Amino acid sequence: MNHFDYREALKNIPHKPGVYQYWDTENELIYIGKAKDLRNRVASYFNKDTQINAKTRVLVSKIRKITFTIVDTEVDAWLLENSMIKKHQPRYNVMLKDDKTYPWIIIKNENYPRIYWTRRIIRDGSKYLGPYASVSMMHTILGLIKETYPLRTCNLNLTRENIEKGKFKVCLEYQLGNCKGPCQDFQSEADYDRNISEITDVLNGKIGNVVRNLKGDLEKAVSELNFELAHRLKRKQDLLENYQSKSTVVNSSITDVDVFSIASEEKYAFVNFLKVMNGTITQTQTIELKKRLDETDEELLTIAITEFRTRYNSTSKEIIVPFEIDLDDTKLKFTVPKLGEKRKLLDLSQKNVMFFKKEKIDQYEKLNPEVRTERLLTQMMNDLRMNTLPRHIECFDNSNFQGKYPVSAIVVFKDGKPSKKDYRHFNVKTVVGPDDFATMEEAVLRRYRRVLDEDTGLPQLIIIDGGKGQLSSAMKSLKLLGIDKQVTVIGIAKRLEELYYPGDQYPLYLNKRSETLKVIQQLRDEAHRFGITFHRKKRDKGTLATELELIEGIGKTTSEKLLKYFKSVKKIREATETELQEVVNLKQAKAIAQYFNPVVSGPTGLQGAD
Repeated sequence: MNHFDYREALKNIPHKPGVYQYWDTENELIYIGKAKDLRNRVASYFNKDTQINAKTRVLVSKIRKITFTIVDTEVDAWLLENSMIKKHQPRYNVMLKDDKTYPWIIIKNENYPRIYWTRRIIRDGSKYLGPYASVSMMHTILGLIKETYPLRTCNLNLTRENIEKGKFKVCLEYQLGNCKGPCQDFQSEADYDRNISEITDVLNGKIGNVVRNLKGDLEKAVSELNFELAHRLKRKQDLLENYQSKSTVVNSSITDVDVFSIASEEKYAFVNFLKVMNGTITQTQTIELKKRLDETDEELLTIAITEFRTRYNSTSKEIIVPFEIDLDDTKLKFTVPKLGEKRKLLDLSQKNVMFFKKEKIDQYEKLNPEVRTERLLTQMMNDLRMNTLPRHIECFDNSNFQGKYPVSAIVVFKDGKPSKKDYRHFNVKTVVGPDDFATMEEAVLRRYRRVLDEDTGLPQLIIIDGGKGQLSSAMKSLKLLGIDKQVTVIGIAKRLEELYYPGDQYPLYLNKRSETLKVIQQLRDEAHRFGITFHRKKRDKGTLATELELIEGIGKTTSEKLLKYFKSVKKIREATETELQEVVNLKQAKAIAQYFNPVVSGPTGLQGAD
């Protein structure tokens, strides 16, 4: 195996901001990262005192060459990293899943510019606004523009020379009032350009400016008694104000901000972006990021921020985020709002990202049921403060009837589902009377002594149906077997939301809607059902056995044989003497038949007349 001397490589890396690249033995680019200080960041991968996860260790083991690019600022490093990852798509970098080509609104670079939508960007000097993640929103905006501003839709070459030569004639659009006929000089270029300027403001969310200018024009038209123009201006004003009222979600004093929120899973993260101009959301989109190295939420959010700001050409100085971002830049201000209008914006973004996440997770789980299992087990591991996934869970429940017939039931869940072939129940042997604590102690001891003897594998999680007392009893047995540190053990109090840990006087409360709590509830209910079913059978057999022993010549052993053979009291009652003799002798069979079907005493025969 080719050895890599990282110490030698570090000597050439400066203490400056920039982007670093890792290469493997095949000279393939496997990872790209950014840093405030290149040398310190790269050195952290190889520092034994630094805690890195298993996936990152695999990455480090494959590094055979390090290259780097120095930039002026950390923000420049952000942008360069983003463009390089898109170009090379290294194996160990976060994968941005967004395969859609979103449309743009184009203001064409030409005389009397046309405005329409497109998915292709051509560098011809035209102005592109977007992209629009919501196609319906884009069409709504274009519909508003068409209804408010008469613009040409033809592709004629409207140069001043061609217009003056009279090369063109107005079309049906002019007759319908959708165009003012610039092709025949019925509309001046200055007036047309003024409309384009207002439309650009509308597309940038500056509707308030346009409405204010319209009000001034309207007042002037009224004062000049030009009521036809005033009517058209009033209609235009109403359309714009109606659109603005539907689009505005915050105070218009919030002039130019970007808003981001994140929702993270074990393997995926989802980031929502809102672009706000003058209180109006002009852009919104959510993207999915596939994790590769167990990246933190902060790392993922910085990747998404760079991507969105590049994609939407955003120059906003203020960025609203859900937590602090470690980035030194005098040109950018990161805000983590607690109250007010900005907090409302962050909450709106959070709602969007949570909805998107739920939809995506549901899609994955329908296609791949194992994805749901992994997510659920990860959720349980985190909620219950475990170090490993609870793939194997066992739950204990005790039952007795007025102190008699004590039994203990164990149900087993594997990968979040019942494993009924592994269910077990115990007839309690060492406990006399109704002693739940002693019953639990015996059941746990017998269960795991056998597991250890047969080496069938310990569960990762043991659930004890009961409070602190039953939990303490279970722990006694686990300590006696020397396995109390090898498994997580919790007790469930009567109220399901209370979970107790050994030695902890305060319970853990889970959200009542939590999936973890639902699984625990399912385990407890299943253990109770399984235990009660077995207990009833035992109790019925015990009651019947006592009754059989009242029959002359039938003892405890014989009654148990009868129950084992016939299965129920009903079948014993209905059995003939011949059938009973399959288990007992003739005398015993007659006694049982007589007991259950007594013959009325009287004369054995009747005398009749000839």
